[in-house]
Amino acid sequence: MADWTQNLPKPAQDYLTGRRLDEVECVIPDLPGIARGKAVPASKFARQDYFHLPDSIFYQTITGNWGEAAGDEGFIEKDMILKPDMDTATAAPWTGDWTLQVIHDAYDRDDQPVPFSPRNVLKRVVQLYRDKGWEPVVAPEMEFFLVARNLDPAHEIEPMIGRSGRPAAARQAYSMTAVDEFGPVIDDIYDFAEAQGFEIDGITQEGGAGQLEINLLHGDPVKLADEVFYFKRLIREAALRHDCYATFMAKPIEDEPGSAMHIHHSVLDSKTGKNIFSAEDGSETPAFMHFIAGLQNHMPDALAVIAPYVNSYRRYVKDHAAPINLEWGRDNRTTGIRVPLSGPAARRVENRLAGMDCNPYLGIAASLACGYLGLTEGKTPAEEFKGDAYDGDGDIPQVLGSALDLFDEASALHSVLGTEFARVYSIVKRAEYDEFLQVISPWEREHLLMNV
Repeated sequence: MADWTQNLPKPAQDYLTGRRLDEVECVIPDLPGIARGKAVPASKFARQDYFHLPDSIFYQTITGNWGEAAGDEGFIEKDMILKPDMDTATAAPWTGDWTLQVIHDAYDRDDQPVPFSPRNVLKRVVQLYRDKGWEPVVAPEMEFFLVARNLDPAHEIEPMIGRSGRPAAARQAYSMTAVDEFGPVIDDIYDFAEAQGFEIDGITQEGGAGQLEINLLHGDPVKLADEVFYFKRLIREAALRHDCYATFMAKPIEDEPGSAMHIHHSVLDSKTGKNIFSAEDGSETPAFMHFIAGLQNHMPDALAVIAPYVNSYRRYVKDHAAPINLEWGRDNRTTGIRVPLSGPAARRVENRLAGMDCNPYLGIAASLACGYLGLTEGKTPAEEFKGDAYDGDGDIPQVLGSALDLFDEASALHSVLGTEFARVYSIVKRAEYDEFLQVISPWEREHLLMNV
């Protein structure tokens, strides 16, 4: 190995032991969470401290178009300075040669963090917590579907063919037999994760046909967002090896449950390391209630970030394992905000609204931002909901356009996430929504063509 590789994280060093590093993928997550960047020979990477990409990558929509980047200078596509975070160096074990991936952070020409880079947005929110003497801790859960190859977007998505030769069946939640159906794909997921130094807390079959869930251990929000970013890529690569797709769409299959990225939160006192949600006697603290209130009061404004596409809102369906409101309850999976069973040290709040289609950096940042506002405002939440929250009324936006309207007016949320990020995010999402509204759907052709 070259000398510079001696300082890599241990999993990356282990991956390269006895091997010659060929290439380094220099990547940065864009607004949708897609890896953008450059692949360079290892010898060149060893000589470079940074590289350049235009800031227009953050104005690009999911369809490949660009939002109108209005500003004093117009849209001139400034070069950003992308610097590697070597703590993120990890294997790309599916490649044909020996390759590492390294996440980069974006800076402007004055060496200031680019405010609309998703990783920088999350770092900003985490720093606001630390400025208050708090250390936020998160644990994400990742749900996704393994589906048959879909070469024609006009065709409905279908479950993959499992080991038995039959399509994956729905309504098999927590079935080990169902997990075994996808054994070869899961084996590769474990192998790729091990090569990258990631620890999986567990894999379970969820309620949808071919739907799986991966739980990650709790920890630092930026580190966990990095892992989700990497996991999405490795899961897709594992699926392609077995002639199927992995999809993180919020609602890929009609009449099946959607895929969430549930986020568990706790907050530690930076000095003592103790959970600020629990008092010395183990009881719940006012801070615990303030955090819940923050989610209740500000999550509608943040929904456009944690549910970023028109498809995202198809997931919020009554009795389909997704919340329809912002009620909170203890050990109640029908509520949007859940307090899981735990001891005082592990007391936490679970946000069940975020979809797996969201950018993990932005989804975690938005959820933490709502909790931060709750902690600083000191308000109390509504009464705990007891019973089936699906019997209540929905109180969250039902379409992306409505969610964007709330987001655009959310000055308190903007102050935490960053006003420049909020401006750029709205530009891009408005462009995507406007483009979607130009599409005529099969439903419209079927029911309106000859009947209206």
